[in-house]
Amino acid sequence: MSQPVRVRYAPSPTGSPHIGNTRTALFTWLFARGHGGVFVLRIEDTDRERFVPGSQEMIEEGLRWLGLDWDEGPGKGGDYGPYVQSERLGLYREYSDQLVAEGKAYRCYCTQDRLTSMREQQTAAGLPPGYDRRCRDLTPEQRAEEEAKGSPFVIRIKMPLDGVTTFHDEVLGDISFENRLLDDFVAIKSDGGSLYNFANVVDDHLMGITHIIRGNEFVSSTPRFINLYNHFGWEPPKFAHCSLLTGPGGAKLAKRHGAVGVLEYRDQGMLPEAVFNFLSLLGWSPGDDRELMSRDEILQAFSLEGLTKHPAFFDVEKLVWMNGEYIRSCSIDRLAELLVPHLVSAALLPADPSEADLAYLKRIVPLIQERVKRLSEVPEQVAFFYADSLDYDPKGVKKWLSSAETPALLRSVADALGDLDAWTIDGIEAAVRSAGESMGASGGKVIHPVRMAVTGRTTGPGLFEAMEVLGRDRCLHRLKAAEGLVPVD
Repeated sequence: MSQPVRVRYAPSPTGSPHIGNTRTALFTWLFARGHGGVFVLRIEDTDRERFVPGSQEMIEEGLRWLGLDWDEGPGKGGDYGPYVQSERLGLYREYSDQLVAEGKAYRCYCTQDRLTSMREQQTAAGLPPGYDRRCRDLTPEQRAEEEAKGSPFVIRIKMPLDGVTTFHDEVLGDISFENRLLDDFVAIKSDGGSLYNFANVVDDHLMGITHIIRGNEFVSSTPRFINLYNHFGWEPPKFAHCSLLTGPGGAKLAKRHGAVGVLEYRDQGMLPEAVFNFLSLLGWSPGDDRELMSRDEILQAFSLEGLTKHPAFFDVEKLVWMNGEYIRSCSIDRLAELLVPHLVSAALLPADPSEADLAYLKRIVPLIQERVKRLSEVPEQVAFFYADSLDYDPKGVKKWLSSAETPALLRSVADALGDLDAWTIDGIEAAVRSAGESMGASGGKVIHPVRMAVTGRTTGPGLFEAMEVLGRDRCLHRLKAAEGLVPVD
């Protein structure tokens, strides 16, 4: 690069961070880190009607969870702050006044009623809606009259009336827009607040942003940016528009397709490295068929040239599969640590687990690790390890604990387990199978009733491994309790 890379992620605090915006942040972060550049976080909160309290904190929390650390921005500072747009309103008015003085912008006094009527007429005539530039060429006398009346006004930016605006996109190539289709957009509202298209350009220039990576849906606003840069005599940054994210069949991505906020994926039990890996491959290719890639591998391979033009299908099932793969690669200690919040939330662990609690959990983890796809599934899978009394699966009870011979079978197993010298997996298995055979119940005919008795369910981790963790006393107690589930004629 001819100059140091400076890029920004500039979300609006209007709710939980959307997964598509988070992908943009990830691509931007990768580009910055790959070029030794600066990653700036800027909060674009000029749209106060859509502002949601707490959103900025959620945005920052989501970035931290994914490991997308920023170099400048809220909580970090920097030489180009403040990094929250509502704290920069004076700058926007200063620069808009400059354009008005230079004849590149103008005050528009049109009322909301007039604008609404104008759009209705345009729609009825089959014309594209857009401002008709009524106030663009008011005479000095007309403007003086409006000022004397104290008419409220907005500031609009003059767009070229003919020709084309062309810019080069790092992903899509050269793109041209007919200027006659660009209306004179509002830069400053009547209350003095700035709108996105204007504040964005001012901030990007003043913060020295060299590259803008954003979603394909913003391509159509780029000619406005380019003309603003031309008005100010500033050099535009380079643009790279990422492909759209879609649901099945090319449908617009929605929550029903599994696309939720990044923090919701965390709460569902997705691992940050799985979400990082998954998002990186939505609209970017490393140039081969790799799917499971570490953060370092992605960072080394990432380039703007790898961004794809075609829409990227958001396949939540692939994310779930990928998450399962990362869970299986976790160490026992880390997986136990990740599971603690989910088990606390399910009231299986206290808010401040003891060393004994954690040691017990680490004995459980290897038994369920191969089966888990989301951490949020685990509390239901391991509840029987913590329960004082079991919630039995009714179908399992009917199938495996309803025979008149079952109480005697369970007593025989309990007696054999009670006589074991050492409570080991091999010893437990030998005792259960031997007791079953003595009652004429081999294989599944003894294993399934015992599983139902000690776990309350028909499926789960290996029976003998689970019993070894549960301990002798708990297993004997449950075998005794299960005798009472057998119907009496």
